[in-house]
Amino acid sequence: MSRFFAASDSSSEESSEEELYSNDEESEKEDSEKDSDEEDSDDDDSSSDSEGGGANRFLKGAGSDSESEDEELDKVLKSAKDKRFDELEATIRQIENAQKINDWAVISDQFDKLNRQVPTLMKANDGKVPKLYIQAIADLETLVLETHEKQKVTPKKMNAINTRGFNATRQKVKKHNRDFQRDIDLYRENKDDFMREVEAVEQAPKEKKKKSKIPQLGSDLVEDATDDGFITVGAGGKAVQYTPEGILKHLRSIVEQRGRKNSDKLEHIRTLEKLFDVAANDYQRIRVLLTLISTRFDLTSGTASHMHQEQWKLADQEFGKLLEILENTKDIVVIENAEEWEDDEKLPPIGGGEIFRIPGSVVSYVERLDDELTRSLQHIDPHTAEYVERLTDEALLYVQLVRALIYVESLKKNASLELPQDSLNRIVMRRLEHVYFKPSQVVTIMEANSWKAVPESLDSEVTPRAISNDTTSLVQTLSTYLFQHSEGIIRARAMLCQIYFLALHDQYYKARDMMLMSHLQETISNFDVNTQILFNRALVQVGLCAFRAGLVYEAQTSLQEICGSNRQKELLAQGLQMQRYSQISPEQERLERQRQLPFHMHINLELLECVYLTCSMLLEIPLLAQLGSSPDLRKRVISKTYRRLLEYHERQIFTGPPENTRDHVMQASKALSAGEWKKAAEFINSIKIWELIANAEKIKEMLSAQIQEEGLRTYLFTYAPYYDTLAVSTLASMFELSERKVSAVVSKMISHEELAAALDQVNLAIIFRKGVELSRLQTLALSLSDKASGLIESNEKTLEQRTQGTANAFERQGGRGGRGGGRGGRGRGGGRGGGAGRGGHNQQFTGGALGRAIQA
Repeated sequence: MSRFFAASDSSSEESSEEELYSNDEESEKEDSEKDSDEEDSDDDDSSSDSEGGGANRFLKGAGSDSESEDEELDKVLKSAKDKRFDELEATIRQIENAQKINDWAVISDQFDKLNRQVPTLMKANDGKVPKLYIQAIADLETLVLETHEKQKVTPKKMNAINTRGFNATRQKVKKHNRDFQRDIDLYRENKDDFMREVEAVEQAPKEKKKKSKIPQLGSDLVEDATDDGFITVGAGGKAVQYTPEGILKHLRSIVEQRGRKNSDKLEHIRTLEKLFDVAANDYQRIRVLLTLISTRFDLTSGTASHMHQEQWKLADQEFGKLLEILENTKDIVVIENAEEWEDDEKLPPIGGGEIFRIPGSVVSYVERLDDELTRSLQHIDPHTAEYVERLTDEALLYVQLVRALIYVESLKKNASLELPQDSLNRIVMRRLEHVYFKPSQVVTIMEANSWKAVPESLDSEVTPRAISNDTTSLVQTLSTYLFQHSEGIIRARAMLCQIYFLALHDQYYKARDMMLMSHLQETISNFDVNTQILFNRALVQVGLCAFRAGLVYEAQTSLQEICGSNRQKELLAQGLQMQRYSQISPEQERLERQRQLPFHMHINLELLECVYLTCSMLLEIPLLAQLGSSPDLRKRVISKTYRRLLEYHERQIFTGPPENTRDHVMQASKALSAGEWKKAAEFINSIKIWELIANAEKIKEMLSAQIQEEGLRTYLFTYAPYYDTLAVSTLASMFELSERKVSAVVSKMISHEELAAALDQVNLAIIFRKGVELSRLQTLALSLSDKASGLIESNEKTLEQRTQGTANAFERQGGRGGRGGGRGGRGRGGGRGGGAGRGGHNQQFTGGALGRAIQA
């Protein structure tokens, strides 16, 4: 055969039937020297040169042997349909040959090829399945079953490639033959009648056009036309009719197409909506709703995008319909790990006192709704009306959470279903996470609206309707249930949620005791990132609660770890605070953005900073006055962040009026250290951020009282060396405190050894004790002796490590007696092994060899 026949396209019928060329070997040699453009010349040009050498060259040898010409004509005149049937027969022959030698790897590959050829043949065969294909897959299924049974009875060892091929073929046959089960059954009933070909009467082209024409409005040809006069047309131009009998087939085809690249998800949703309308029983409705909700979730592929509000609301409504059907149907349940009903031709037997299980997870659906709503709130600008509008959907979600909880509880009651406890724990945790950060007034309204939407016949055992009005009892009940029935991350998160709720509602001591008893601060690093974020939020809320209660030291201690790191945004998942020279990959940045909390869950960072700096001021200013010019100034630091800001503020030559929160706190610190407590209180109370706290006036009064007390302490630390006695009444008038309060503050300072004085309760006066004040040289000498002692200790430890073998013998012979009997224990009050030592907080010199030398 010539190269023109070999190069002809098998997929085009017109070229194979109309163009017929024959060339001999001589013409091929001549044409090989010509340019390829002559071979691709147009048909018009070739016909015009028929008398010359153009077309005659190709027709040379036309009068050759008739037998070879007939053979070539038979090869060329085959239609595309016949060629495809030939390819199908060739594939089937290869499968049969592989069956003879038991080569299952080849059978698996050829079976895939066979399945790829059938759709094209069905289109060319007016949508009918080729009978050769039915015969091949039926015989292959029989062979697979026989081989599998033989392996059970008398197992024969196959090599690894053959075993993989057999298992793959067995799974493929089971999956693909399901769609052609009716034809396979007909073939097995009577093979000869089934394989007998029926001559199909060809129809004129005009009749085909009339058949494929879409009926107009009011046409009686098709009964399933829509109100707009259109009908759904499938592949091949045939009208698709949705009937209750074909629902399961449509569902299976849609499920098999999920996850493919070119699948039209919106078209699947429209099809499922129509299937739900024609569903005739609860089983079909439940199956359609489960597939429909999952398909809606498939619209948002990946974590970077979020579900649109319209699709989310439709999914929420469909989930509500699903719960309504399940609540009214006692014979059908949706549960995980159930076996799927595989027969699409008939409905499963439902009833008879037995419960039919449908595979699915109500908990997973409500969790996905929650995740999609959260992701949507993360992407919307919180300062727009759109965010507020989207936030109203949380009420719809909370209703579904309550209803889903009631349904899962009903499944848990039935012991035969064996529902895992984890499903109930997950949904209780989701409900708790929607409650713990809200004020009690908001939770009460949300609970009341939710129970109105739930049917009156339904009630929850975990959270009955009776406790819906008491928010504290609701949170306590949810948390206690998770404490008893869960462990690990869920239990830790439940405890943190309750701590946050208690701190938010000013129950500091309960929140503090729970935080201490949980011991989470020791193991929190072992948990996931989201739980660590929740721990940081609970810790911050406990600190704010302590501040509102007037406990300055406790508040500063709780906030120190978060606020002292200058990474509040990242630690609380309220934004990304990109550090200079940070080497964060795009993947890490994407994960960080996914963890961000919605804006309505944020803790005000400006308020947090203001509270932290104010508490640090009330602790640091008296400490600085107490230490004075001591070298321990840098050793005793309560807040490095505050100390850094204070030093920067003091270095400034000119300071204008305060503009922001930090400026107000720094100006107040400067005034407090100078003894101007009224001015300091005025600066602090003028901060506008206090208006965001409930009972703002009460907070300002508490701060004024704290500033008065710390101003008194600062004054005593600063001016104690200049007084011999000081009347309590004088201090009371200076700081506008009662004498009783002044006496209490002074007594506390004396008992803590912060002040070297005595309180004369008869005359109401303070008597200061004068000690030997250290000069600058003495202070430096003591510092030098400390450093020398530390250096000696480190050298001796190094020597002991290097000479461990000879150390014991050396000590038995007298050891280090030459040094004067060894070193004494280090002590603040009692000196250092009989040598010099330092006294208490008032830096009084206590004696020793160096002391006697200085005194002399």
